[in-house]
Amino acid sequence: MRLNNSFLTILAFLSISVCFGQMDSYSKKIALKGIENQWHTIEVPNQVFENVNANMSDIRVYGVTATDTIEAPYLHKVSKAEVSNSEVSFNLINSVNNSKGYFYTYELPQKETINEILLNIEDLNFNWEITLEGSQHQKQWFTILEDYRILSINNDQTNYSFTTLKFPDASFRYYRVFIKSKEKPNLTSVHITKKAKKAATYRDYEVSDFKISIEDKKTIIDIDLINRVPLNLLDFTVDDKIDYYRSISIQYLVDSVKTEKGYYHNYRPLATKTLSSMEDNSFQLPGTLTQKLRVIILNNDNQPLKISDVKLKGYLHTLTTRFTEPATYYLVYGKPNGNFPNYDISKTTVILPDNITKLDFGSVVEIPRPETETTNPLLENKWWLWVIIGVVIALLGYFTIGMMKKEL
Repeated sequence: MRLNNSFLTILAFLSISVCFGQMDSYSKKIALKGIENQWHTIEVPNQVFENVNANMSDIRVYGVTATDTIEAPYLHKVSKAEVSNSEVSFNLINSVNNSKGYFYTYELPQKETINEILLNIEDLNFNWEITLEGSQHQKQWFTILEDYRILSINNDQTNYSFTTLKFPDASFRYYRVFIKSKEKPNLTSVHITKKAKKAATYRDYEVSDFKISIEDKKTIIDIDLINRVPLNLLDFTVDDKIDYYRSISIQYLVDSVKTEKGYYHNYRPLATKTLSSMEDNSFQLPGTLTQKLRVIILNNDNQPLKISDVKLKGYLHTLTTRFTEPATYYLVYGKPNGNFPNYDISKTTVILPDNITKLDFGSVVEIPRPETETTNPLLENKWWLWVIIGVVIALLGYFTIGMMKKEL
């Protein structure tokens, strides 16, 4: 009986050591405050992004009791936009032209709300103005868009096309598209849609440094942030009032190497976009963790654009966490090559409460690493090594001479 009790005691001690060892493999922890219910949300703070893995796989929520360490499961949510497109059926009932241009009239089987018309035009190079009108019975027409430009540029320097008509929600039975062109557009197809969009929620990131330089017909913009953070939106403020269409390369800093001439910064491509006067100069990014961006604008033979400001934003990362036992809980992170957690709640449909409160944070604390005992070398002084080598050489010489005498 005593043997069984001793075995259970040793087993419990080992299991507790393993649990505490789980936290020892991470580098940082932040105390979580305000835990009162089973479910709470943790809005990941910027400090965490400084030390997490590139894919954020090493984030954990651990609770510490007097005898145990427990892991609280969570659902990782990102506040990106939710977009749903519903394509609307229609009929082309009229296609005519006059000296002003070409008219296309479309009928919807029933009155529906739409806000986007995509014109698929196979012409490679054009710059046309569009007028879009709506009517309920084709007797009175109401202007929806006027002098709206569509264009396509295809040459050695640029390959850019913009042929989507975007407008506020409209609800008519008939729509008439007028393309102001002397040549007949090669209009191959049309898509009429209702795009419903729930806007994304962003966190603004402070830019610590913003430099612009001109080199070899290129505008190079270096952007430094205060912290390493996940970037999802880059917004430019262009002061020029002229038309422009410039290819841009967005890159992020991977690492830096110190050389005799200073630091060499190694950048990696993040996205390739087109800076255009026809569209909003806001670009979606794939959520890469970085602290420094470089944007290269290809000016070709054009004058450089006047960029007066840039803004960087990122989605909110929220951990909807389930707490089942009382403990002192921490948000733990910073484990190189850490794997994603495997929780049941991520594989099943979980009914969450309507009002889930957000937790507060303590300070960031370094998790101490367990000290490893080091064994001192047998011979710490190099002179001992030379003495031993000398003795070995002397013994080898003595035995060699002895063998030579015996042969003689």
